[in-house]
Amino acid sequence: MDVDRESIRDFILGGQDGLVNVLGLLLGVAAATNERKIVLIAGIAALMAESISMGAVAYTSSKAAKDYYLSKLAFEAKEIHDLPRKERREIKEIYYKKGFRGTLLDQIVEKITSDKKLFLNTLMTERLQLFPGEYERPLKIGFTVLWATVIGSLIPLLPFFFLSVKVGILFSLIVSLLALFLAGAVKAKLTIGSWRRSGIEMMVIGGLAALAGFGIGKALEFIF
Repeated sequence: MDVDRESIRDFILGGQDGLVNVLGLLLGVAAATNERKIVLIAGIAALMAESISMGAVAYTSSKAAKDYYLSKLAFEAKEIHDLPRKERREIKEIYYKKGFRGTLLDQIVEKITSDKKLFLNTLMTERLQLFPGEYERPLKIGFTVLWATVIGSLIPLLPFFFLSVKVGILFSLIVSLLALFLAGAVKAKLTIGSWRRSGIEMMVIGGLAALAGFGIGKALEFIF
């Protein structure tokens, strides 16, 4: 279930980024020209660049996080081997702070430190707050974000394939805002908070980005 939540979070991240960025660019270009061909070329180019960039960044950042996790894992394993008493004291301190005392505390420490794998995992999760599930699949994360960005970018772009530029602007904005509201609501359901508030917040952010793009396009139309 945790892996599914992480995948959905990555999907929402990529989809939101692709949608907002491409929507802003499309409305900016559409405001400056009535040529549907130009709008589509700009949108497709932005879709490709944004998707590849987001996927690559997600992969490299996830891989860097995994490398960091593995380096800390190796360091803690060496510490357990070279300084077992020191690491044992750290386990005792962790559970002492949790409120355990006396015989029960000694039993917990003995149970954990008698199993090297459990010993190491406890130090990683309880002391360093590093959890292995978050660093397992950087390639999967990269592809998830890439395809989510493609899908998110297509949402504001699709109306321009079938409609005139002026009508396409309206439909693109409406569909995009609805998609942003839905993404915000889903994100809130997976975490905490009001789904309505989260949906509205994401919709407002996307709307402001779109208005900025539209305004810039209009300004450039007068300049050039």
